[in-house]
Amino acid sequence: MLNALKSLLNTGGDVSEPSAHTLHIAAAALLLEVGRADFSLRDAELKAIAEALKRRFGFSDDETKELVDAALEQEREAISLHPFVRLINEHFSAAQKRRIIEDMWQVAYADSELDKYEEAQIRKIADLLYVPHKDFIRAKLRTVEPAGNN
Repeated sequence: MLNALKSLLNTGGDVSEPSAHTLHIAAAALLLEVGRADFSLRDAELKAIAEALKRRFGFSDDETKELVDAALEQEREAISLHPFVRLINEHFSAAQKRRIIEDMWQVAYADSELDKYEEAQIRKIADLLYVPHKDFIRAKLRTVEPAGNN
């Protein structure tokens, strides 16, 4: 998986027929960006990311751990979101994009605190994925209301 991530970054996301695995990596990278948005990636956020990856894509524990470890290794390196965003825009349905945004909210609320940088990052990614604002808000409310964080 680490090789697939490095290959994706080295090609600038220019993959004509990406594998499902590559698309999952792109989605995982966006989730990790939300977790890092407040300059602190907490254990609760890592757990929420792992749970989202398993739930959405059926990753095994080993695959999930490998991806999270690879992302943590490169935490300090600046990586553009655009290769990942482009892959998702080209290959995910509107419903899949909405689910990614919902997962992002779950990552942001995993530590029971919504940082302004996390919300801004989710808003930015939602805009880049062409997710309508109403769906951005609905995803937030689906996450906030069950947690009792209104």
